Amino acid sequence: MREEMETYLEKAAVLVEALPYIQRFNRKIIVVKYGGSAMVDEELKKSVISDVTLLKLVGFKPIIVHGGGKEISKWVSKVGKEAEFVNGLRVTDAETMEIAEMVLNRVNKSLVSMVQQLGVKAVGVSGKDGGLLKVEKKYADGHDIGYVGEITEVDPKILYDLLEKDFLPIVCPVGMDGNFDTYNINADDAACAIAKALKAEKLAFLTDIEGVYRDFDDKDSLISEIHVGEAKELIRSGTIGGGMLPKLSNCIDAIEAGVSRVHIMDGRIRHSLLLEIFSNKGVGTAILGDSEEKYYHE
Repeated sequence: MREEMETYLEKAAVLVEALPYIQRFNRKIIVVKYGGSAMVDEELKKSVISDVTLLKLVGFKPIIVHGGGKEISKWVSKVGKEAEFVNGLRVTDAETMEIAEMVLNRVNKSLVSMVQQLGVKAVGVSGKDGGLLKVEKKYADGHDIGYVGEITEVDPKILYDLLEKDFLPIVCPVGMDGNFDTYNINADDAACAIAKALKAEKLAFLTDIEGVYRDFDDKDSLISEIHVGEAKELIRSGTIGGGMLPKLSNCIDAIEAGVSRVHIMDGRIRHSLLLEIFSNKGVGTAILGDSEEKYYHE
């Protein structure tokens, strides 16, 4: 009986710890960039979708922006094409763009179905809908990589309308240029641009990395919270490299455009989104403006 009571008390303590965060972010917009292994592993997928649905039910206004790179590569190979990348960007000819759009829409609607199974109304849109994401052709160090778009403008009206009607928007990263041609967009860039346009309270990246390290080789050096100035210094010092560099740069851009906090967390950990947002010490890294007060307790 005593053990049972202790279990109940632990559950109550979790809820009490979450309360100030629920109060603080009630009715606030949070953009969740969903990608990596959490999109491939079915159990992780269910975990992420249940987490985002919970955020909606406790009063947040979540928006999911998803990728689908691994799924696109799978279908590209099925038609006998070989995936080609330049500086981490997929070379996207007209046929690959057609495949990418079909795959991303398929992923989008599967996520809509999962959310609605949990009792929350969701609507899937692409960056083409309502002129949400306008792009121009993107080049990789001068190389023409086809139908890959650089976002030039975000018109968030469709997202505001959906949030006002109590829907959970799910966005796939496809946009149009001035000639109404379709372009694939890096999902990190899309999430960042949408969060900036909405001046979201939070932008959360679910990735295949634990967060930002002061020393990548020292796993005890994970940073729980870091101000923008410190993040810039890490970049200048050469501490940050590889795939983390553009991600951290995106985070800095988002903060400087009015997003209150940006979180980088490991989507391979079940319920990492809830742990990062609702606990006194999260499981990833939170980046915040230099004037913002840190609120995780060491």
